[in-house]
Amino acid sequence: MTEIGLSKRQRIRKGETTMAKFIIEPHFRLQEWVADEKGYFVDEGLDYEFRELMRSTDGKQHDKGSKGAFQSFEEGRTANVSCACHWTVNVAASNGHGRMLTDVYSVATAGIFVAPDSPIKTPADLAGVPISVGYQSGSHYATVQALEQYLKPEEINLRYETGMLFKRMEHLFEGSAPAVHLFNGPYYFAEQLGYRKVIDATFMIGTMIHGNPDAEDLRKFFRALRRAQRDIDLRPELYTHYYKNEFPDRFHAKMDTRRWGPGERLVFEPYTKEVYEESFEWIAAHGIFPEGAMGAGQYERATLSLS
Repeated sequence: MTEIGLSKRQRIRKGETTMAKFIIEPHFRLQEWVADEKGYFVDEGLDYEFRELMRSTDGKQHDKGSKGAFQSFEEGRTANVSCACHWTVNVAASNGHGRMLTDVYSVATAGIFVAPDSPIKTPADLAGVPISVGYQSGSHYATVQALEQYLKPEEINLRYETGMLFKRMEHLFEGSAPAVHLFNGPYYFAEQLGYRKVIDATFMIGTMIHGNPDAEDLRKFFRALRRAQRDIDLRPELYTHYYKNEFPDRFHAKMDTRRWGPGERLVFEPYTKEVYEESFEWIAAHGIFPEGAMGAGQYERATLSLS
């Protein structure tokens, strides 16, 4: 954790003046790790706490039962900035669980994978096959979006995994899941080990702002990430080792991150009202949330811009 630089915000607690640190939690991607290691947050004067939420020796914190990304927003997230697929961020923001930042989004490298010797060769072969995804998470929406080009709705058989990304990856490796949706680090790990991608299922990720962080702190945070993104674009091989920071230790011996790609990419372009509304309509048309559970959906109420 780095404690250099001062925030503009001050909070009074029990009669004492305290400085509210900006909370940063990495999320299955490289940018925060690069910006922290290279001192970009410090350079911006951001007074922050770096919490390695996803890191543990056994990975048990990844086992969320039947909960998905949307449920984690309902319970509340501790970081000032968090991420999830743009579909879930849209719905969560419309329900008042934070505000979606419209100045930036990201795109995750993702696909549906099967075992090397699987008889599944084409997307059409996935008809009726259980595909492991996270409930109301990016893998859920992205799998439907990718496969509806080939399959009828009743032919898409989603199995909602009792756990997060690493759990379904491990089920693929064990042979207990015939097909899984993987993204970022687990995508590259499966690829390295010879598992086959049947179809690309790349998806957009939205940014959620929690609480009332200072707007200038948010600008500092994203300026640092922009610098990190430039570094990753220029020399990705220098930074792929950071993937190990978020994988449980039991996988490390087999990981050769030198072969892996850069994964999720930050795009510093507006997430527009048109994109928001089109995504909202797609969710409603596919019945992913019960009627009345999606919130009001007004772009202006659910979003925030720093511009």
